[in-house]
Amino acid sequence: MNIPTGIFRAFENVGDGYGMLMAILGGDDAGGGVTWAPEVINDAKDFGLLLGDNGVLYDTKKGELLPEHIAPMQLLTDEELKNFPKVTTEVFMSNFFVSASDLSHHSKDTPLKVIGDNGLLKDKPGFEVDFISNETFVDEMHSPSQYEVNMVMRGEWTLEWDGNSTRISAGDTCLIRPDLSYKMTPIGIDEASLFKVTKTNDPAGSTWRE
Repeated sequence: MNIPTGIFRAFENVGDGYGMLMAILGGDDAGGGVTWAPEVINDAKDFGLLLGDNGVLYDTKKGELLPEHIAPMQLLTDEELKNFPKVTTEVFMSNFFVSASDLSHHSKDTPLKVIGDNGLLKDKPGFEVDFISNETFVDEMHSPSQYEVNMVMRGEWTLEWDGNSTRISAGDTCLIRPDLSYKMTPIGIDEASLFKVTKTNDPAGSTWRE
């Protein structure tokens, strides 16, 4: 998913097993905080959670209280809520979502550009995302000019660099600094895949559309 900037969103694990989300934010500044929808703030109170105007959650069930100099976060007014964009399900699924099956379908002989100027999801948020599998990985050392982050989705991988090596498993993340020569190779014959995030020189900002 490439979630458009400025919209309210929430996530729920609707399955029976363990679930994990990895979020990627553009640029070196996450934006200075999160804007909370009024219903989220109100619902949080039912669980003993208070949101301060400093953006920090306080758990009253653990005996935490708002500091004297911190006030509760004010709810957005109806007029303020009108300034937030609304994206229909149809628009979101057509422009900001790609399924795991789509990734496998489009990924044939080379790594697949998922997010980028020429990606399946077209955006320039200050980084690009590639999908790499055991069928499309490049078995040679690579020295990036920008920071890269590899997030393993499935399987086991070997990370090699500077005469060293380590094992990377599903759910693991590794940061690669610029000019470090390295490669990642899947272990065994089982299905393996990962997402590679590469920093770009595009400034972080609002979701880019053609």
